[in-house]
Amino acid sequence: MADARDSAPERAAVWLVPVVRGALALVPSAVITFSQDHSPELGLTVFGAWAVAAGVIVGALAARLVADRTARWIFVANGVLTAAAGLTALGLRDTVSAGVGGVGVFAYTVAVWAAVTGILELVAGLRGRGRVAAARDWVAAGGLTCLLALVYVLIPLDPVTAVGLLGAYFVVLGVLLLIGGFSLKWAASRPVGTGDAASGSERS
Repeated sequence: MADARDSAPERAAVWLVPVVRGALALVPSAVITFSQDHSPELGLTVFGAWAVAAGVIVGALAARLVADRTARWIFVANGVLTAAAGLTALGLRDTVSAGVGGVGVFAYTVAVWAAVTGILELVAGLRGRGRVAAARDWVAAGGLTCLLALVYVLIPLDPVTAVGLLGAYFVVLGVLLLIGGFSLKWAASRPVGTGDAASGSERS
């Protein structure tokens, strides 16, 4: 009974979580792509604004729509951590503008956020394999975010490359999540099969 109760809201609307998250990711990618300023200050501003908005919105959506209890709390925690990272980035912007830290502060801020939230999303995805339809997308998004952290930590980057790399990450993440989210929606709207005809009222 608990499994049926938990899976129904996920089939109905959980696709909104990756779709909204993907749409939000495309906003900073567009700002970075069309901006001629690729300074650390811009990077911190764009990342900070995105992180605060995405952390609050996606965390709230996950709390309501993700049926798996552990995954739900992982995504809520990721939302809180992302919003906190955004506030930190916005707070560090004035420090970087004053000439302290530069690209190192930007890269370190993004790398710490990416490492922590990427690992948590990977855990949610690996734990949910075979049970949760979105698990594969969580693994892909978590792995991509961890890769971003590794690049920022292991490769010395100039400001233009560092900020541009963040923009590229947002493009790939946004497209990945939109495809995954709409795939969940379309899969949930398909007929379950002849054997489940009597359960037609449970279809999303």
